[in-house]
Amino acid sequence: MFGKEKVIFFEPLFGECTPEQAFEKVFSLKGDVYREQKGRKTIRFEHDGRYYFAKIHLGVGWKEIFKNLVQFKLPVISARNEWLAIQKFKRIGIPTTPLVAYGRRGINPSKVQSFVITREIKDITNLEEYCKNWEKVSLSSSRKRELITRIATMIKRLHDSGMNHRDLYLCHFLLTNNKHESGEILYLIDLHRVQIRPKVPERWKVKDLGGLFFSAMDLDLTKTDLFRFIKAYEGKDLREIMKNKQAFWKRVERRAKSLYEKHSRRPKL
Repeated sequence: MFGKEKVIFFEPLFGECTPEQAFEKVFSLKGDVYREQKGRKTIRFEHDGRYYFAKIHLGVGWKEIFKNLVQFKLPVISARNEWLAIQKFKRIGIPTTPLVAYGRRGINPSKVQSFVITREIKDITNLEEYCKNWEKVSLSSSRKRELITRIATMIKRLHDSGMNHRDLYLCHFLLTNNKHESGEILYLIDLHRVQIRPKVPERWKVKDLGGLFFSAMDLDLTKTDLFRFIKAYEGKDLREIMKNKQAFWKRVERRAKSLYEKHSRRPKL
């Protein structure tokens, strides 16, 4: 997993350079800081008229690693998760941010340095904002059904491929504002916490789906909307689902309500 310096460019960016020079260029990038946490930051920068996002990991420290392990969480210690997830998304046909470059160096897990660079997706709206305006734009019933089905089948493909997202909220789905040659594109982004394994344990499916339902709880979705999502995700008749998977979906509901109650108790900033 770790070892000597490794840098891979999937698109020309900085020209020919050694791994050490590539790290120097990435760490000295100037741009808008989108997000910054201890040991990690995301920068939007411009290069030759195009915009990119660089997610830079500087090492989380042993304290953060142990804190996550004690809480039974897998710590994210490098950009490797996102690098692997983006490649697998491409293989299974889920659109996401195009990969431009990846690098990592170091052996000590607490100090490993890494980065992933992706190309900015233009002319998009995240589904959280799009869905807030459903009533204002008089979204047709057929359009609503289409989006619910597309999201459900995308998540089914994600889980069936052995991946769970861990931050599956409406804001991480991006919808193109302008149709491309292949039609309207729905992207799923923010993959730095994605887990990849042969089969996704049920509890992680519950966490993903519960997070998504939580993020949609203020949209006044009807029971018919929710059942449509469940049918599309399961790919089965609703009667069969309620007979064999009712307990699973009850757990999803409890997870969503728990998150909603927890979120509503937080003080407004």
